[in-house]
Amino acid sequence: MTSSFICTTCGVTHTGLPTDHGWKLPDDVWAIPEPERSENAKFSKDLCQLGGRFFIRCLLQLPFKEQPDYYGWGIWVEVAAPDFHRYVELYDKDGGSEQPVPGTIANAMPGYLPTVGLPVRVQFQGSTSRPVVTVQGSHHLVAEQSLGIDNQRYHEILVATGSIGGP
Repeated sequence: MTSSFICTTCGVTHTGLPTDHGWKLPDDVWAIPEPERSENAKFSKDLCQLGGRFFIRCLLQLPFKEQPDYYGWGIWVEVAAPDFHRYVELYDKDGGSEQPVPGTIANAMPGYLPTVGLPVRVQFQGSTSRPVVTVQGSHHLVAEQSLGIDNQRYHEILVATGSIGGP
């Protein structure tokens, strides 16, 4: 396996294997041709609005079973307008005591059956952390989030995301 990688976010070479993968925008916004994207949507690295649709960039954590820490999916979640506006109000504050809000995943996650539209609960965090999501329902992600992933599954995720080559 690879002993280092170049981070696509910061451009720096890091030791070890990637422990996260994220999207710059929700899939529906990314699908808009670039010249038209900024005309149809308002977005930053953490917030996005497409017409009457509202999205927050969140973190979906899958704990590792055979090593410390977790694999983090930097996903976009579509939320209701009032929840989006409440998040904006709390953006520079600690929102960790807020009740979780419902949302749906807005990115197709490689290596999984369809994830777009999958229900989640969004828990706001402190001002320096993205909201954390808990997957709802009976999707395979529910089990992985609850029970963790072993090294074989971690490898499969790295191959599916293109972080490392496949067999």
